[in-house]
Amino acid sequence: MQKRALAVHDLSCVGRCSLTVALPILSAAGVNTAVIPTALLSTHTGEFTGYTHLDLSDQLSPIAAHLATLGLHFDAFYSGYLASGAQVGQILSMIDLLCDSETHLFVDPAFADHGRRYSLIDETMPAQMRRLCARANTIVPNLTEAAFLLECPYPGEYCSRALIGEYCRGLLDLGTENVIITDVSFSPEETGIALLSRSGRENEPEFLFRSRFDGVFHGTGDVFASFVLAGLLQELPLKAAAERALDLTHESIEWTLREKQPLRYGVQFERVLKKL
Repeated sequence: MQKRALAVHDLSCVGRCSLTVALPILSAAGVNTAVIPTALLSTHTGEFTGYTHLDLSDQLSPIAAHLATLGLHFDAFYSGYLASGAQVGQILSMIDLLCDSETHLFVDPAFADHGRRYSLIDETMPAQMRRLCARANTIVPNLTEAAFLLECPYPGEYCSRALIGEYCRGLLDLGTENVIITDVSFSPEETGIALLSRSGRENEPEFLFRSRFDGVFHGTGDVFASFVLAGLLQELPLKAAAERALDLTHESIEWTLREKQPLRYGVQFERVLKKL
């Protein structure tokens, strides 16, 4: 039976991120993917100026209500960038309406990076996003989002294994079952992820690292998270899904650098989709 997912993210017309990443990656993995856009932007907000932004909050409930009449089962509910903290309540209602006990709730709390909130995100988002993470089976925050979710100061680009362990256990205490923190680094030469599941809460997280590339690679959090969910829906264990996602994300960056493509348009994840 083909798996079905519902991806609830923003839609940027130009710039690989959010729905323009999640939909092709999950589809390439054989997942029948429905979408609900939370906002419509002409471009993403990194390195572009003059972009348009349309908050679609007034459309979320009517779309969800109509989908509920179709009798669909979703194997995964995948939320990403939300237009405001106020949308969290709508997303929670959407989960109650459209999901069941067999739906994997996968949350990428996409609201901050490099020690600060995204330009259009208000100060209510971290507290509201904690409510959503508490419902999730798996959450995939970056280091900044992990700190903000835990009401901790951003620790800086490099931090200790002990601190990441505290963050992972603190995020599990929100109520989720699996945590993957991205953008983890202990030195300038490498970057990677930390992962910990509730079943191993008393242990230290597992770390996976790859060589660091110079540059800011927009949308790679969405690329990585989408590859992870694709793996989970293909029945891969969490670590195997995360390891493959890390490899494919880094290969996407390599393709982009090799062909000297402008980084603000995102990475060439299309080059690696056949490996799914």
